Amino acid sequence: MRSLIRYFVRYNLTGDLLMLAILVSGYVGLTNLSSNFFPVTESKQIQIQVVYPGASAAEIEEGIVAKIEENLKGISGLDQVKSVCSENAGTISIETDSPAITDEALQNVKNAVDRIASFPVGMEPPIVFKQDAIGVAISFAVTGVNDLRILKGEARRIETDLRSASVISQVQLSGFPDEEIEISMRQAKLNELNLSVTEVAQAVGNANLETTGGRLKLADEEMIIRGRFRKYDVESMRDIIIRANRDGRIVRLGDVAQIEQRWAENDPSRNWFNGEPAAVITVNNLTSESILDITAYVREYIKQYNDKGSATRIEVIRDSSTVLNQRIDLLVNNGIIGFFLVILFLALFLNIRLAFWVALAIPVSFMGMFLFAGSLGVTINVISLFGMILVIGILVDDGIVIAENIYQHYERGESRMEATINGTLEVLPAVFAAIITTVVAFSSFYYIEGQLGDFFGDMATVIILTLVFSLVEGALILPAHIGHSKALRRNFEPNAIERLMRKIMNGMRDKIYAPVLRFSLKQPWVMFCIIVAVFLVSVPGLIGSGLVKTTFFPFIEGDNLSINLTMQSGTREQITKSELDRIEAIVWQVNEELSSERDDSLQVIQAVDKRIGPSMFNGLLNVQLLDGERRNVQSTDISGMIRERVGTVFGAENLSFAAFSPFGRPVSVSLLGNNLRELEAATQELKAAMLQREDLKDVIDNNQKGMQEVSIQLKPRAFQLGFTHQSVMGQIRQSFFGAEAQRLQKGRDEVRVWVRLDERDRQSLGDLQAFRVLSIAGNSIPLTEIAEVEVGRGISAINRLYGQREVQVSADLAGPEVSASDANAAIKADVLPAILQRYPSITPSYEGQNREVIKSQESIQRVMPLIFALMLFIIILAFRSPLQGLAVFGLIPFGFIGVSLGHWILGAQISLFSILGMIALIGILVNDALVFVAAFNVNLKNGMHVKKAIWEAGMSRFRPIVLTSITTVAGLAPLMLNKSFQAQFLIPMAIAVAFGLLFVTVIILVLLPIYLQWINPLHRSWVWIKRGDWPSMEAGEPANREEQSFEE
Repeated sequence: MRSLIRYFVRYNLTGDLLMLAILVSGYVGLTNLSSNFFPVTESKQIQIQVVYPGASAAEIEEGIVAKIEENLKGISGLDQVKSVCSENAGTISIETDSPAITDEALQNVKNAVDRIASFPVGMEPPIVFKQDAIGVAISFAVTGVNDLRILKGEARRIETDLRSASVISQVQLSGFPDEEIEISMRQAKLNELNLSVTEVAQAVGNANLETTGGRLKLADEEMIIRGRFRKYDVESMRDIIIRANRDGRIVRLGDVAQIEQRWAENDPSRNWFNGEPAAVITVNNLTSESILDITAYVREYIKQYNDKGSATRIEVIRDSSTVLNQRIDLLVNNGIIGFFLVILFLALFLNIRLAFWVALAIPVSFMGMFLFAGSLGVTINVISLFGMILVIGILVDDGIVIAENIYQHYERGESRMEATINGTLEVLPAVFAAIITTVVAFSSFYYIEGQLGDFFGDMATVIILTLVFSLVEGALILPAHIGHSKALRRNFEPNAIERLMRKIMNGMRDKIYAPVLRFSLKQPWVMFCIIVAVFLVSVPGLIGSGLVKTTFFPFIEGDNLSINLTMQSGTREQITKSELDRIEAIVWQVNEELSSERDDSLQVIQAVDKRIGPSMFNGLLNVQLLDGERRNVQSTDISGMIRERVGTVFGAENLSFAAFSPFGRPVSVSLLGNNLRELEAATQELKAAMLQREDLKDVIDNNQKGMQEVSIQLKPRAFQLGFTHQSVMGQIRQSFFGAEAQRLQKGRDEVRVWVRLDERDRQSLGDLQAFRVLSIAGNSIPLTEIAEVEVGRGISAINRLYGQREVQVSADLAGPEVSASDANAAIKADVLPAILQRYPSITPSYEGQNREVIKSQESIQRVMPLIFALMLFIIILAFRSPLQGLAVFGLIPFGFIGVSLGHWILGAQISLFSILGMIALIGILVNDALVFVAAFNVNLKNGMHVKKAIWEAGMSRFRPIVLTSITTVAGLAPLMLNKSFQAQFLIPMAIAVAFGLLFVTVIILVLLPIYLQWINPLHRSWVWIKRGDWPSMEAGEPANREEQSFEE
């Protein structure tokens, strides 16, 4: 290694070329990286969709879903199986353990479904597919006219245009139902002609077709015999013959039915943008696509479209690139400001030329990382940028240690070459060990399960690659630059500012640190007890007392609100829309109030996207807010104002005002059991208890009461006349729900042809009772003569989880200051035990953020002991002393003093991002501690006494350790003091590193000398056990023992 460093120092052009190659190739890699809001993750989701027209939720559950779930039980790698059974359809959602096994699991799931011998007659084939990991890049509304067909046609044309772009792969349309051709007939007309809906449907299906009849074998060629009878338009279908008698009487379809092409009767899907009818186009980005490229293309398309001045126009609903660009700008700007602050403080306390070369490690290391990041699947996103800011402190720390040590050797009188080589080699083992321990610490994210592992794998890759290149830069490029720098010159005369800063630094060392170190070495137990007392008060004291709150996933400010409304099942769409209209009016009132308080003319609420669907009783308002950089009002405050003014919505079963969260709802409890009475009672008690808690809001459940049902019970006479349950319900279903005669492909739409009674004959219970069913003999008999009719309430949807019935009760936190961990802990400890005791058949399952937290915590508990063991092993290997390794490791818990105090002072919660900051803090702590121990060992080898060696190590390492703290805190200060909403979720990380470093500096400079003094007797005892003689204090130290062993 000495020869390699000597080569780079002697021929510094080599280092310059290497640096230039890294910078240029890294820049090329950077320009090829795609941009996404969150890291790209492969899908772990598999879905099974089943459609059984006319079936109830119970029929879907018993006849289809339960069978499929039973067959899935033998498949390995499935983490969760969840299903929803509703009218006409069911969905089974499967989550695998890892994205790596999703494709294999998909094939196994398909095989399991294929093995089911029988499904109900009339059920469509099940669809099994992997749900792609996609994100919404941009969504916009096509509006301007009231005719929904015009809007749909225009949306189709725009979709075609967008799909032709190379940067866009997936475009989805919504805001309008499917189209159908309805053949409706009056009951009286059917009775008059003794016809049934079934006969009409069969006649339409048999007549409206296109088929081949074989081939003619002519002498010279073959000819295909083809019958083209299919009619695609309503007018042509009127001529279809339903019945023809021998007497020449012909009944055509137009004689008995009204035929019209219309929007599907059972699909209420509609969209309104700012009160106007709209068709919505959503452009998604796949994992390989860049949000910024997609949105830039779409924005340009929208501009050109609107410039045409046609009747329709495009209005943007949501643009993910806005928030992404703001967060990229936030992190980049704070990073740049921090970079120059680092240079400033390095220049003030060290030397302006040294400061420049040390700071140059930041762009070189980052460009080296960009060189390989793309090939490892890393994208430019919030998490990867976050990792780049996090690693700056460690990069600067390594550079400071090497540069400052070279400078010290030069000050002792060594030549440029020898000072550079000796100064680098002296601390390189410690720096190498520190970087490797930090790499090992961050590699733990590759083994963490759940969304935490999915998201933060990118950050770990960024940090590890950056640290690897920082090691190359620090070992080869930095020494070459410093060795040839004018900073190393004998006649150097510092300027007035440099003399002042040196005076301040030396004053801090001689007037403050020296007395404290002297006292610590004389009274180690007293100082140790003081530090332990501070630790107990600040860490378990502040956290345990609740003064510092903890949460796992922090609140992330967003630019949109979702107001979800669920009315009672069966509520008609016009009633649902009227309630949504009332809420929308309140939203605009809130906007007027907030906007009137602003000095500019900007509107706080930019747009409202109103939707009804997929059921008539479901509605949504998507409220788009002014971006967080200019809004000056938190989304939670806006939603609170809207919630207060909306008040109670009569007839609503669920109403929530939710901000965006990538991690699910913070409080979510699923109650599982097959005792439906106990499940219902437990749900009501849990929901009531959660509604009473002040730290929760928008408490909802998915146990929606079903629609009013009319139950048909056959009388004994029905069986005497030859009727069966199947024959009676079949005729009722075909008449009131509809009989699907056929499906027509009209352009890109599949249009179903339905035959059913006219809506005027399906409006009351009396219409059902007057309905006439055909017997086997062909007689028409009123339903009331063969059946009794009862009215009751059924089930809207059946939710299942892990093979059991499930009801999920969930809630949002009352505000960003509320701790999700505390709220969940209170529910687990204070609410659920009493409920579970009263209803023993019920078991709880913690879902939403809870589930992610549990998965991550369990995997962390498995992997972290190994990670810490590897870190300890590396430290021991660096010094070949287990006790010195344990001494360095023993500093880590005390590093959290500053973390806890910092969160308390600034009123922040300790969250996941705080933990990330703690890992970076451990990296810096270990780095500085290793350099301190390395200096101590060098002093021992130079013949110093143990206490003198500790003293000199402390005095010589004071400047680089303090300088590391100052520069790192300065680099993070812009982010930590940022008042932007976009920065709030990142601030806990900055607090953890910055405040942690302030106390870590004290811990290293004071507690580590105490540890080194205490372990000396243990070293000597080991020598006594091994050799039988009691050595001197100096001879017992590993550094001197190695020298003696080598000489022997």
